[in-house]
Amino acid sequence: MQGKNKTEEKFMQFTQGLHRAVQQRPKSIATVCQGRIKTYRDIHDRVARLAGGLVQLGIRRGDRVCILSLNSDRYLEAYLAIAWIGAVATPTNFRWSSAEIVYALNDSDCRAMIVDDHCAPQIEAIRNGCPLLQQVIFAGDGALPGGALAFEDLVATSTPIPDLEIAGDELFGIFYTGGTTGTPKGVMLSHLNVCSSALALMAEGAFLEGAMGLHTAPMFHLADMAMVTGLLLRGAGHVMLPAFTPDAVLDLIETHKVSDILLVPTMLQILVDFPGIQKRDVSSLKRIVYGASPASEALLDRAARMLPGASFMQGYGMTETAALIAVLPPSMHTPEGRRHDKLRSCGRSTYHAQMRIVDDEDRELPRGEVGEIIARGPNIMQGYLNKPEATESALRHGWMHTGDMGYMDDDGYVFIVDRLKDMIISGGENIYSVEVENAVAKHASVAATAVIGIPSAEMGETVHAVVVLKPGATLELAELQAHCKTLIAGYKCPRSLEIREALPMSGVGKVLKTELRKPFWESRDRAVS
Repeated sequence: MQGKNKTEEKFMQFTQGLHRAVQQRPKSIATVCQGRIKTYRDIHDRVARLAGGLVQLGIRRGDRVCILSLNSDRYLEAYLAIAWIGAVATPTNFRWSSAEIVYALNDSDCRAMIVDDHCAPQIEAIRNGCPLLQQVIFAGDGALPGGALAFEDLVATSTPIPDLEIAGDELFGIFYTGGTTGTPKGVMLSHLNVCSSALALMAEGAFLEGAMGLHTAPMFHLADMAMVTGLLLRGAGHVMLPAFTPDAVLDLIETHKVSDILLVPTMLQILVDFPGIQKRDVSSLKRIVYGASPASEALLDRAARMLPGASFMQGYGMTETAALIAVLPPSMHTPEGRRHDKLRSCGRSTYHAQMRIVDDEDRELPRGEVGEIIARGPNIMQGYLNKPEATESALRHGWMHTGDMGYMDDDGYVFIVDRLKDMIISGGENIYSVEVENAVAKHASVAATAVIGIPSAEMGETVHAVVVLKPGATLELAELQAHCKTLIAGYKCPRSLEIREALPMSGVGKVLKTELRKPFWESRDRAVS
């Protein structure tokens, strides 16, 4: 086949779920957020007007637009309007420091930023560090920050424009993930990337007709992006919770009859252990997707007791795979399914993806042998922005190399046993040890350091710093944490500190992190928690 025809070029666009919904169910509830309820007809009109407003501000096809906000209905409208005009969304972690946000905006050449009340105090620092940033649009409900334009005024006063219907392999968004070199990497995802993962999740049984989904995971996160896209494609309802609290989740489930929810295991644990959950009406909840890190069997047991009407599904993937490679289906979470002993796995490749376990030379290994997990499919990223060497390394031979070590059983289920990359997953957030090490090493008392993830019942893993001090120096955990918070986000900072006289080294001078991890993980069934 010589090339793509026009039909193929138009295949899969992020906005098509909105067009389908307004055609088939215009009066259905589209979004619920902080007392605001909008139908799909409302959303369609608002998005067309917001898109027109963005064009009036000089934003064009291919321009980058940052979204820095807690979850909201306006977040979804921003995603849609940016895609509507063929611009590129750059959703940014609201927990980052201003310095980290400035790095991402400059790296992606962002020309505009949509920001809410929570993140508004950072506007001045971001403006000062981002010379290319031309427009700040305030999507909050408080006082309008100086120099910003009001989101609602832009919607109200702008003329609606037609959807450019950008689709397929065209760039949809740049999603930043932690970097092994100490700086975040911008993962470039197309319309096809994000839509294919959402369709695969739907094919596994998520977001059925009549669904009402609750957004509790951050909307900048690829895990929630799969939910955003799936609910849109289904024409289902979106209930937005700005920030997770268990009582607020239960209130929204009761009030709006939520049927679908996506949680990281930390959220699931907090929810099912919340006092008084037994007295709340959670009968509408039918489907729970969990991911970002595995959930223990003990937690799933408690969740099944507290949420008896819900089925459970685990999704495995990463930002580079548009969040989804494999699914552990509901059938393997039932008492009968557990007898197959798959609950410790991350599932098996879902409908749009292929998975293999390979050795150092990318040769596929026999079932049961441990190697690196690699994957390919229409969901695999286009590459890392401005990082050709990292892109080439990750996408060797057309396969995404995940950096996770595991084995595949005879039924195709994959069991993760370790990580090649020194990534820590804490509360569903990806933290790269090198980034934390760079911050720790800048403390005046530190001579050498190694950062590892250690088990945590609440967070899955927490950041643990092993430090060698300079002669005569002292260091307390609180002091180190305060230092690190000036350089990196608070959730990345060490939660525990260990002082050693020397770090264990290999014969070629590399720190043996396996030796550092061993006391914490050796008694566990699974090396990754």
